[in-house]
Amino acid sequence: MAAPSGGHNRVQDFDQVVLPHLDAAYNLARWLVRNPADAEDVVQESCLRAVKFFSGYRGGDPRAWLLRIVRNTAYSLLERDRPAELNEEFNELLHVSSNPRSRSVEEGLLQANDADLLRVALESLPVRFREALILREFEDLSYKQIAEVMEIPVGSVMSALARGRQRLRAEFRRVGDKEVPRGLRR
Repeated sequence: MAAPSGGHNRVQDFDQVVLPHLDAAYNLARWLVRNPADAEDVVQESCLRAVKFFSGYRGGDPRAWLLRIVRNTAYSLLERDRPAELNEEFNELLHVSSNPRSRSVEEGLLQANDADLLRVALESLPVRFREALILREFEDLSYKQIAEVMEIPVGSVMSALARGRQRLRAEFRRVGDKEVPRGLRR
């Protein structure tokens, strides 16, 4: 019997394109919606959407393709259930460091050596900054891939990363300062 038009098995193709990136999909969803159960729902809905629209997949970076679907699905959930999160704005006047030689995020993380502080600091960021940082630092996507996932210009990716890193530094210090007194009471 002849293969269906297209010449190869679409289910096998889908499995090869999508399944290797499910961990990245869950990771992004988890950071965007900040709830494991909601993240699982987002990934499940994203996979259903990916199946539905797989015939339109024309190649390219499969991880970026899937993560864009995850992002859009997560934003749909946030718009429906938590619209205020999407409207959080970054006030540069409140969060720009007055010390241009402030330590880098990496130095702060190494000195603090506490993943919980990082998690709390990241979760406190507006969703768009959190998204850009997760895609770059945790998922190791290029600026071009992030632009594709977030559907914004590369210049906007660079701006979001710079502003997100500034805000992360400030939040990390703020969260760390709150942790010190508690630690002294032990």
